[in-house]
Amino acid sequence: MISASQRLAAALKGERLDRIPVFCNLIDQGARELGMSIRQYYSRGANVAEGQLRLVKKYGHDNLWSLFYVGREAVMLGCDKINFPDDGPPNVADFIIKTPEDIKKLHIPDDIYSHPEFQEEIECIRIMRKETEGRYPVIAYLTSALTLPCILMGMEKWFKLLLFGPAELRDELLNKCCEFFRKHLAAYKKAGADVFLYSEAFGSTDFVPMKMFREFCLPWIEKDLEGVDPQGMVYYCGSSRLNPVIDAILERTRIEAFYPGPLDDAAESGRILNDRALFAGVFNDIRLIEWTPGEIRSEVKRIITAGMKSKKFIFGTSVIPCCVPETKIRVLLDAALEFGVHERR
Repeated sequence: MISASQRLAAALKGERLDRIPVFCNLIDQGARELGMSIRQYYSRGANVAEGQLRLVKKYGHDNLWSLFYVGREAVMLGCDKINFPDDGPPNVADFIIKTPEDIKKLHIPDDIYSHPEFQEEIECIRIMRKETEGRYPVIAYLTSALTLPCILMGMEKWFKLLLFGPAELRDELLNKCCEFFRKHLAAYKKAGADVFLYSEAFGSTDFVPMKMFREFCLPWIEKDLEGVDPQGMVYYCGSSRLNPVIDAILERTRIEAFYPGPLDDAAESGRILNDRALFAGVFNDIRLIEWTPGEIRSEVKRIITAGMKSKKFIFGTSVIPCCVPETKIRVLLDAALEFGVHERR
């Protein structure tokens, strides 16, 4: 039987097995599978591992997440207040950077792998790899140097510092965040993750003008990724559009896989990349709330038909909200598994 890991490896090389890989980003739904609160679920790596294993068995997609929630990085850097809602992702409740002096005092741990707050991630990955014997790729989520300040000081203060300076203080913070990213990546590699999602909110012209992207953001992206083995690295900018910058990223880094936003056209992504790198055709998960099963299937078919004109293609979702009914998730994934089958030669 062909495994999910084999499908992904084949897609990266432009080869075709039974069907395209289908990635589904179900994160907080694991708590519901185990009948736990969000707080309880994320307190143990074993919970997250079991939740992910149940979800992949239930729906048949091709990926496992080691992600707990965006904000765990802040906890490793000293944040002790996280808000745990009843039906959604946790988030930072108190920013650790409030004054310029806090930037100067910010300390990046020497070894993330040995950090007490990273031990549950290690356990989560260990369990998933043991239970699946490598049949599924395990994804790790990593926040870029330009994006990490958002969860350390808040979006408003970070934009003010980013745009208006002082430049020396801004660059001091960015250098520390770059150091954290590289150590975090090394820790996830040591823990045994297979795919590393490089989350760069400032890597899209939906977020910043093209001039700023080329002159400021791109050099910091290069610094993050300098000397990094590109194997398993995926460039991701949330739900923002990626097509306008894919070519520049490909030219200036060694990234071999891209995860565009749901507003990107899969056919255009394929034309730009021309089989130089793997890319995803991404479904707009918010539509699941209001769309009928017929509309969901039609959109899945449209995305996959456009994307499969390229050899290096996968189907994916953004981050499916907890309020989406299980019946609609099943319709979405059943359609992807059906329409993603390669023609028999």
